[in-house]
Amino acid sequence: MNILVIGSGGREHALVQKCRQSPQAERVIASPGNGGMAAEIDCYDVAVEDIDGLVKLAEEQSIGLVVVGPEVPLSLGLVDAMQDAGIPAYGPNRLGAQLESSKAFCKDFFARHSIPTAAYATFTEVAPALAYLQEHPAPIVIKASGLAAGKGVIMAETQDEAIAAVKDMLEGDAFGSSGQEIVIEETLYGEEASIHVVASGEDYLCLPPSQDHKRAGEGDTGLNTGGMGAYTPTSKMTPAMQAEIEEQVIRPTLAGLKADGIDYRGTLYAGVMLTETGVKVLEYNVRFGDPETQVLLPMLDADLVPILLASAKGQSLPKDITFKEGAAIVVVLAAGGYPGKYAKGNPITFPDELPEGAAIVHAGTKRSEDGTIMTAGGRVLGISGQAPTLQQAAEIAYSVCDQIEFEDKYLRRDIGYRELNRS
Repeated sequence: MNILVIGSGGREHALVQKCRQSPQAERVIASPGNGGMAAEIDCYDVAVEDIDGLVKLAEEQSIGLVVVGPEVPLSLGLVDAMQDAGIPAYGPNRLGAQLESSKAFCKDFFARHSIPTAAYATFTEVAPALAYLQEHPAPIVIKASGLAAGKGVIMAETQDEAIAAVKDMLEGDAFGSSGQEIVIEETLYGEEASIHVVASGEDYLCLPPSQDHKRAGEGDTGLNTGGMGAYTPTSKMTPAMQAEIEEQVIRPTLAGLKADGIDYRGTLYAGVMLTETGVKVLEYNVRFGDPETQVLLPMLDADLVPILLASAKGQSLPKDITFKEGAAIVVVLAAGGYPGKYAKGNPITFPDELPEGAAIVHAGTKRSEDGTIMTAGGRVLGISGQAPTLQQAAEIAYSVCDQIEFEDKYLRRDIGYRELNRS
């Protein structure tokens, strides 16, 4: 069949690479794609927000499966539109996508279905939000309710920071319409983990636990980003914790969605905090994580396409899937200044050969007419390593990172440090 991958980041490049390995994939295309994808497949310049344009592209290219990468087209109802056109599309419909597109909706869903999470309140006006802060002083977390590309979370350590964050979002337009409603919630302490599930109604498959590194600076300091690196697996996630998450989080969530009249299909990605009192859900995403996808898919020892297609059609999923032994890590090479202002259009120099176990996934790149790959985003490349141990995987990835050059290249050199310090 012909497969269309929607999106332009590292997650989508990883999906393209995995789909191309499938015997069922006659042709894989992307829209809009990036420089790395354009060197491998046909890319079409249709924006992820152009729902009608994407449906038209799928019809013109005789697409048998659409794989939606980012959250924005999901929140705009792309899957609904594809289904109306008779084209199977992997991802939740508009109703299901509210779990990510509205943090207020998500937190209310948690409360309604008794899913463990941080105490919270939602606000659309400054005065009641500030009054709440007086009763619940910092440290506290302020979140823009809408989509903010992973950057709409302020972890306020002081009361002044909390007050400023509230005013910036509700009065100062810090995150545009995404910040017109905010969620204020208690700070949870522990270690985070990413739990990815492929769902088809109440049927689901769990992928291995992974851990993302959101902060821009080493030691998890600095501003929140879309993700500076990730690794899998994490030994912090014990089999007992995995069972607890499935029992207290995943199954009640899928049952709750069904009870609420939502036919949920696609990825359910739970960001969880492993606290001293048990697992608590920080938030849900409704698509594969970026950069977690770049370590999860290479570890999948199975054909991804029939799994995605079964989910898209609401059919039963395989009882289990096989994953490779060992570990995988991805390090993001970013443009200097990210997640703030950064330059674009700088040429990138790549190594002639890659060591065994290494791979390069493009995120914010574009390909010029002469074939030159240039920077085109904040997160430019994802460099992954796969090996029997995380230490070996990290050595592979960082050896490639050091051979890639572009102006103002920035990376964290401590990806996986918690796990490496445990081993």
